[in-house]
Amino acid sequence: MPVESSWAPFRYTSYTVLWTATVISNIGTWMYNAGSGWMMTSLNADPLIVSLVQVATSLPMFLFAMPAGALSDIVDRRLFLVIVTSVTTVIATIIAMLVAFNLVTPSILLLFTFLLGTGAALTAPTWRSIVPQLVPRDVLAPAVAADSMGINISRAVGPAVGGLIIAGIGIASPFWLNAISNLGIIVALLWWRPGKAVAQRLPAERFVSAMITGVRHARYNSHLRATLMRTVGFILFASAYWALLPLVARSQIAGGPELYGFLLGVIGASAVIGAFILPWLKERLGPDRLVAAGTVGTAVTLVLFGLAREPSVGLLASIIAGMSWITVLANLSISAQVSLPDWVRGRGLATFVTVLFGAMTLGSAAWGQIAGLVGLPDAHFLAAAGVLISIPFTWRWKLQTGAGVDLTPSMHWPTPVLTHKVEYDQGPVLVTIEYRVEPGNREAFLDALKRLSNERRRDGAYAWYVFEDVADQGRFLETFMVESWLEHLRQHGRVTNADRIIQDTVNRYHARGAPQVTHFVAAEARERQEEEERHANQV
Repeated sequence: MPVESSWAPFRYTSYTVLWTATVISNIGTWMYNAGSGWMMTSLNADPLIVSLVQVATSLPMFLFAMPAGALSDIVDRRLFLVIVTSVTTVIATIIAMLVAFNLVTPSILLLFTFLLGTGAALTAPTWRSIVPQLVPRDVLAPAVAADSMGINISRAVGPAVGGLIIAGIGIASPFWLNAISNLGIIVALLWWRPGKAVAQRLPAERFVSAMITGVRHARYNSHLRATLMRTVGFILFASAYWALLPLVARSQIAGGPELYGFLLGVIGASAVIGAFILPWLKERLGPDRLVAAGTVGTAVTLVLFGLAREPSVGLLASIIAGMSWITVLANLSISAQVSLPDWVRGRGLATFVTVLFGAMTLGSAAWGQIAGLVGLPDAHFLAAAGVLISIPFTWRWKLQTGAGVDLTPSMHWPTPVLTHKVEYDQGPVLVTIEYRVEPGNREAFLDALKRLSNERRRDGAYAWYVFEDVADQGRFLETFMVESWLEHLRQHGRVTNADRIIQDTVNRYHARGAPQVTHFVAAEARERQEEEERHANQV
């Protein structure tokens, strides 16, 4: 299959407009990050305290990405982005005013960094979820890579400009520009008119139920789970140089804000260059070996930052850092995207973001503490050793294995036959499927059924079991439960064409016609409903 050009997503106007607005907004964000990191080295130069700026940025992603992912799948995504971005703009304006009037303390800086990070956490899954609405599926991979490229363009421009304007105009300037940069996002979202969504004949999912279903799906989605394991193995150690770079620039190289901004900018610029050669490299190496190469590059980066006493060494480290970072993160992001069906995309990507930034938060705090104990150079060397060791330890989890899987809904489950009305909230629901299997096919049938059990659980089932009749050889009963009748009806729309292939494999072992499917609803739920109806009639 030919590799799509890196420029392919920009053939689509909506993608181009939103991408451009996002880049401008992210430039402001990176100006803020550079300003806040440098300001903290002036307020309190303790390595742990400085690393807490990175913690305050990434912790909200860990805490709030999952709820945000659930919201992304059940609310109007465009309206949600407009509202959260507007609130974030107000918060950014307030911290800019506090900095301008010299009212900022370390605690205040960390608080507002956390609040701005919360805004980013709430919108991150939604931004990732709308990409398939902006480009066709065959352009999804270069679109995800272009998103990463956009982030790194912002990372190249924002810190470099931020460092210069801090030195030339004052520390408050990047904070003001961050607030202003969000306005373009709001305008672009108000302009965008997404295509009409497919009409849903079932009510929207409830918030808590949607979160539980999303976590269950992630647990039983082997493609996504592999991506998460590789993410943790890399980020725990790569987070070291992000957390400690302000101190490397100020204390180890003895530079000013211009140097710090310049090093961050070089990381971003190098990542942009790396994004253009990623398709070519991926075609030749594949995602797993490419991520391993990026991980080795990150180890080299950490060693160089540990050795850096001159700006030239820091420059070389930053060049390698940017290319390595985009190589790993772009492939991890694509792997997460292609592992998810549309109905759970927001929640699945939220799981990816939660794990990524959870590892970033833990790693940043840990490396700040370690640097305080053993010093900046040794902390970087230890992180380099750790990231190299992560390669063999995580190698068995392969990336982008969901790329060739057909995750479109199959819609092949028949509508259940009812003898009376069943309310949506009645439950739990017990589903049983009876099979008749020839004795010689027993082991192969059970192996196929085990694979099918993951599909049941991914789509909302729990308490899955298979039973064998001890008095009737070859009679098996598959059972699983769903929290409500409505949730079971949703299952019908979640089954994919890939799942259908597995189900057809199981059914081939059934010896007599089609397996017998039976639905049971908890009796007490129906009795309670009838009692409520009688009470309503009496009133």
